[in-house]
Amino acid sequence: MKKIATREGYGKALAKLGAEYENMVVLDADLSKSTRSYEFCKHYPERFFNMGIAEQNLMGVAAGLAATGKIVFASTFAIFATGRAFEQIRNSIAYPRLNVKIAASHAGLTVGADGASHQALVDMSIMRSLPNMTVIAPADVVEAEKAVSAVAEYEGPVYLRLGRAAVPVIYDENHKFQIGKASQLREGHEATIIACGIMVPESLQAAAELAEEGIIVRVINMATLKPLDQEMVLRAAKETGAIVTAEEHSIIGGLGSAVAEVLVENYPVPMERVGVKDVFGESGEPEQLLKKYGLTVQEIKEAVYRVLPRK
Repeated sequence: MKKIATREGYGKALAKLGAEYENMVVLDADLSKSTRSYEFCKHYPERFFNMGIAEQNLMGVAAGLAATGKIVFASTFAIFATGRAFEQIRNSIAYPRLNVKIAASHAGLTVGADGASHQALVDMSIMRSLPNMTVIAPADVVEAEKAVSAVAEYEGPVYLRLGRAAVPVIYDENHKFQIGKASQLREGHEATIIACGIMVPESLQAAAELAEEGIIVRVINMATLKPLDQEMVLRAAKETGAIVTAEEHSIIGGLGSAVAEVLVENYPVPMERVGVKDVFGESGEPEQLLKKYGLTVQEIKEAVYRVLPRK
């Protein structure tokens, strides 16, 4: 499969949308080459603002611009957006429900050699807990580009999770992205794998290998963590009787938690969560880190093996 980082889709979408939305502005915290927001700057420099290494100010200015009617995209690394600027996001963006799109790149373990200080492993948990906040984690570059278009049209705060590493392209240009709606990528009746972000292609591979063993599992891409597509989750639970979640994030507070909350309150079924097990990461090559922390095809398959006898 061709591999492209989701942040590339972000940059490409910004360049297109700038012509469509004259009231759209983009801010960055001195990382525009890394976040790919510089693609907007190249075309619309008068609507691009580098706020420097001052993430709290970045979010405050973003809120101020949104209050004047602008569509604001604010970009930096996920660890800085959700960590250093949480208070500003909470009080100045989410609370007044302002039209700010926080496009946070370099999320998860696949930041690689930057290590634990830069690996955002609880960012979705933090953002999901905020009232009024929509949380999206695209599976590939195509979905990332379409998600940017969707959130530009949507009125309200959004957290868009993007990655540094190149990941397999699983969608074509006909893919229809809709906020709050999951997409089923593979049919199955014995169990369901619900994944987001870079774990979607891993889940598809796991399902293909399981099929060779006669185990037919469903695969769902839950690109929107909030609002979660509860209808899709409950249908999968009722029709397959077992759920496995997979995410490049802590198993606490992210996709696994969101799915578990829906199941336990509505239709409990056996469940396993694949993700980072409540630890910090470390420096290393992305593939090495994913293997060490159990975010692999094999770990997803083993989670399916564990959940099936519990049905």
